[in-house]
Amino acid sequence: MTVSLRVVLDQLVDVVDPDVAEAGTQIVRALVATAPRGCDVTVIVPSDAVEAAAGVADVSSVTRAPFSRSRLAGSWQLGVTPGIGGGLIHSPSLMAPLVRHDRVNENDQTVVTLWDLCAWESPEQFSRGTVAWNRAMLKRAERHADAVVVPAHAMIAGLSEAAPKLRGRVRVISGAAPIGFSVPADAVGRRRDLGVPDELIVISGARCDDEALSAGLAAVSALNEEYAVVVLDVPEGQEPKVQDLAAAAGLRAEIVHPRAALPAADRAAVLDAAVALVAPSSLTAFPWRVVEALTLGRPVVAADSAVHQEILLDGGLAVPPAGLGEALAQTLASDDARNRAHVRAMDRGRAFSWRDHADRVWALHAEL
Repeated sequence: MTVSLRVVLDQLVDVVDPDVAEAGTQIVRALVATAPRGCDVTVIVPSDAVEAAAGVADVSSVTRAPFSRSRLAGSWQLGVTPGIGGGLIHSPSLMAPLVRHDRVNENDQTVVTLWDLCAWESPEQFSRGTVAWNRAMLKRAERHADAVVVPAHAMIAGLSEAAPKLRGRVRVISGAAPIGFSVPADAVGRRRDLGVPDELIVISGARCDDEALSAGLAAVSALNEEYAVVVLDVPEGQEPKVQDLAAAAGLRAEIVHPRAALPAADRAAVLDAAVALVAPSSLTAFPWRVVEALTLGRPVVAADSAVHQEILLDGGLAVPPAGLGEALAQTLASDDARNRAHVRAMDRGRAFSWRDHADRVWALHAEL
């Protein structure tokens, strides 16, 4: 008898969070590649995403939900899950059919993933609807999920405050850079198309409020040498604000390049030209760009936080926001300093892989 792990892929067409959407497809591919004997992988998708599911991986079957993603999100928030059924359900996000089920007698399981606590720590960055949905779905997970996966032990304390009844159901399984993440052969051409130079400092703009982003820009401005700056993951329409913050930090407008969410190959091309990545946000969130920089051996300087300390270990520097400039200058002080930072980053980057993530997901469902 074949055991099917049913994975929710809700953002194949309607992308709400590009990083979580990408993580979902990476997880499915890794689960297919690591499936134990007698197990296979199927996916659950919104009504308008069946065609898109065909290009993700060699899954055994596709369950078409009765609604598009937006309507499905509202339906599942209320616990209305028609046409989904039970079995072993794994979601790379909080988007899951979280309802009462019988794990003991019917072997039904539901596991969800929470990549950040930003809706709780910094709700002003999101719409009221987004904050309300995340909080409501975590409450449903608190009642009905058999386990909640988080990417770092540092998230457990914050999660225990947001959902104290989860107690022993939290599991830590880290994320990773995309499978095969490497510098593309056409990296120079990609940078030319993006309008960015061949030597620069990258700032991870994801989850950054104005204060954090200003600290990152000020760190670059404090250097003795002028570098071009690429700010990644800037929300659409926020580019002028980034330019204003850069000007306030003393950076010339023409050397600052705000960019929205980019495909993996473009991100790798940008990081290929980076002398360092600065991650100024201290929110409790998995630092996707940090892990990608480590994977490519790029030096990382990050705002001190429990998550950054756990992810970086000795692969980069985690310092108070006011010390970002000094840490960046120390990292770039000489060729020897850059080489040491490169080696440490490369070594730490090897710790993250979707294959390992998938192996641990299979083990989690076997444990349950």
